[in-house]
Amino acid sequence: MRIVLIGPPGAGKGTQAAVLSERLGVPHISTGDLFRDHVARRTPLGREAQRYLDTGELVPDTVTVGMVRERLARPDARHGFLLDGFPRTVPQARELAAVLGGTGTALDAVLEFTAPEDVVLERLLSRGRPDDTEDVVRHRQRVYESLTAPLLAHYAGILVTVSAVGPVEEITARALAGLAAAGTAGTSVG
Repeated sequence: MRIVLIGPPGAGKGTQAAVLSERLGVPHISTGDLFRDHVARRTPLGREAQRYLDTGELVPDTVTVGMVRERLARPDARHGFLLDGFPRTVPQARELAAVLGGTGTALDAVLEFTAPEDVVLERLLSRGRPDDTEDVVRHRQRVYESLTAPLLAHYAGILVTVSAVGPVEEITARALAGLAAAGTAGTSVG
């Protein structure tokens, strides 16, 4: 399966990505990991990304799409993947569709993990990171909601919404059930 994972910070995407990757037998591709890898290896894309990261600017879509395109071309992703952190906007979604279209494939599902703001807030504040203050976390929530709403509408036909509240195993079971029913638009589980 070719799946995009979406959810606010603190919804547990990383945890679910690791479990689902193993259960589905496809690689978990995190754009954060791609950035770190390219920067560490000082690839041309990594050097270009570093220029923007050093100044605190957003890395342009062309750089991010280049990294994603390269990663999706590797043999382990040929039969499926879980893509985490990309796309974040409708233009990026169109770029991803073009990349996949070039290989004669398309996304099977977009898995959206949802959780009430108070649950997400509690999870993030319990991590103990210095930049995870209540104000910062609430701001990230607003940014996520404003950027993601158009993306969710764009993917309405393949969107699977899963409640990310409860034990990890229950959330995984909901996600797998939702993916099994992914042929129906607007699937909601839990």
